[in-house]
Amino acid sequence: MPLFSHRHSSSTSSLPLTANSKTLKPQKSNFAPLSSRYPLPLLVFSLLCLLIGVAGSIFAITATHRSRALPVLRCRGSEDTFRSFYSGSNSRGDGRNNVDGAAAGLGDRPKLLGFVGIQTGFDSVDRRAALRSTWFPSDPDGLLRLEQATGLAFRFVIGRSKDSRKMAQLQEEIDKYRDFMLIDVEEEYLKLNQKTFAYFKAAFKLFEADYYVKADDDIYLRPDRLATLLAKERPNSSTYIGCMKKGPVITDPKLKWYEKSGYLIGNEYFLHAYGPIYVLSAEVVASLAAARNNSLRMFSNEDVTIGSWMLAMNVRHEDNRAICEPQCTPTSIAVWDIPKCSGLCNPAVRMKELHKMDMCSKSPTLPSDDDI
Repeated sequence: MPLFSHRHSSSTSSLPLTANSKTLKPQKSNFAPLSSRYPLPLLVFSLLCLLIGVAGSIFAITATHRSRALPVLRCRGSEDTFRSFYSGSNSRGDGRNNVDGAAAGLGDRPKLLGFVGIQTGFDSVDRRAALRSTWFPSDPDGLLRLEQATGLAFRFVIGRSKDSRKMAQLQEEIDKYRDFMLIDVEEEYLKLNQKTFAYFKAAFKLFEADYYVKADDDIYLRPDRLATLLAKERPNSSTYIGCMKKGPVITDPKLKWYEKSGYLIGNEYFLHAYGPIYVLSAEVVASLAAARNNSLRMFSNEDVTIGSWMLAMNVRHEDNRAICEPQCTPTSIAVWDIPKCSGLCNPAVRMKELHKMDMCSKSPTLPSDDDI
């Protein structure tokens, strides 16, 4: 039998009222208003504590379930797609975030001996393919192993295009190889000075390196020997390393290397490095990174422009012919067809030809006593 019935008893409701019946007076309630039982400040304080407790619980639950924040891999429109790939893999836990335990250390602005930016363009797909089939690793794990072995990080450096088709094709290549550093500048040969400037700024923000290397995508490079060069002790922290040259200023508009601001230079160029590859120390790049856009003079030729900035910064010029060899030798670091071409002539073909030569690809990092 249920303890409670929903039916009202009829006996109580049918009792007759007589004159002798006493008038029922309403009883006083035993419950006083809440405000009279508890002071108002105490109520407000209790409500505030309750709200704080609820908010704290919500925050704890959210913090527990949300994914780990990724490192900052972008800087004012520039991005390191390699670290974005590994950091994304690490957050997903898909097992591709560890090569000998090193990928876990790819955090904000990793410390390196050197960062090497291989300057490339939208029409250089065949050059990049040739590089990936020779000295440049063709997969992210190989790229990381090279970084571990040499202390050098390598990326293809490219700007942006207004052509959506070109950007879509580039994205496909990025998704496949993850070896690009994208910079926020229009990719155009006539704007090479602006690209180089933007490259050094972005590289300095994304990587903490002792040296920053600018190299073109049409040279054959030995990363192990480049690392040996950069690891040397130097008396001056402001260093500019390259294959140094001088020469007459080209003032004829019909010639290839015409310098429209030649009147500011004179008859002969100052000492500066060939453009296909040169190195700037961290102190020099820090000064460039701090410079405002449009605050530095740009000449017609990129190598001349960099050379003029180096004069203003009072750096030490280090001439090294091993980074502009016309053929592979026991000590060559960079090989290209100097002075015939500003890089390798027909690089997509020549790159593979050089790599097949033991002197280019298999000779020791340091020359033997017989080679000296």
